[in-house]
Amino acid sequence: MRRPPMTLGLIAALLYIFLYAPIVVVVVYSFNAARFGAGWTGFTTQWYSELLRNRAALEAAENTLILAIVSSVIATILGTMLGYGLGRFIFPARKLIERLLYVPVFIPDIILAVALLLFFSLLRNWLGIFQLGMTTMVLAHVTFQIPFVAIVVRARLAGLDPSLEEAARDLGASGWRTFRHVTLPLMLPGVLAGGMLAFTLSLDDFVVSFFTSGPGSTTLPILIYSAVKRGITPDINALSTLIVLASVLGTIAVTLLRGKNSQQ
Repeated sequence: MRRPPMTLGLIAALLYIFLYAPIVVVVVYSFNAARFGAGWTGFTTQWYSELLRNRAALEAAENTLILAIVSSVIATILGTMLGYGLGRFIFPARKLIERLLYVPVFIPDIILAVALLLFFSLLRNWLGIFQLGMTTMVLAHVTFQIPFVAIVVRARLAGLDPSLEEAARDLGASGWRTFRHVTLPLMLPGVLAGGMLAFTLSLDDFVVSFFTSGPGSTTLPILIYSAVKRGITPDINALSTLIVLASVLGTIAVTLLRGKNSQQ
């Protein structure tokens, strides 16, 4: 394998600097002792300590974790079922469902958020249910998480050897035993990767959460947006750094699981 030209390496380096420099600035200034202004006045970790005493931030963190965990579990179960059905069964509407699966992935977040808000408003006006709050946020997050989980699981199934399942059935295993002891263990890395991807998407989502939230359901991205309108302070940088760290850890976990998929 040839080494890339120096020009290509330089362009790649500049591209990575352009992508990650703003994130690095946020992380660095979360340790800045200055409360106001962009000048560096010294290193401190007091802003992280203040976050632990910030009741609004703690409540937002709790809401964020509850929303991400609950929606990810639901989306992983439903997405796995959908991905398995598309990967192992043939039915008349299969091609149509496969195409529709990518619509929530490619549609702009603002369009999806407005559509969900209108849908929940209609249900509230007609049936008197689904007041905006944690329930609507969970349903909204599940809506855009399911396609990602289904796509990852279906891709995992596409790489499995069908003869393994056929061999299990030839040896007398029922459909359920084949799925439980052969198919599920083989597709489990894909299921976990899809679940981690759903969790990461939910953790840092702002647009959909903002449109479908209600009183008492503020998440960390919404809290940051509200605080930034009054001016950026170091505690906001600290809060943003923690969200970036959580997103990076989730992304690394997904990457490791997908790498495990390709090796098996």
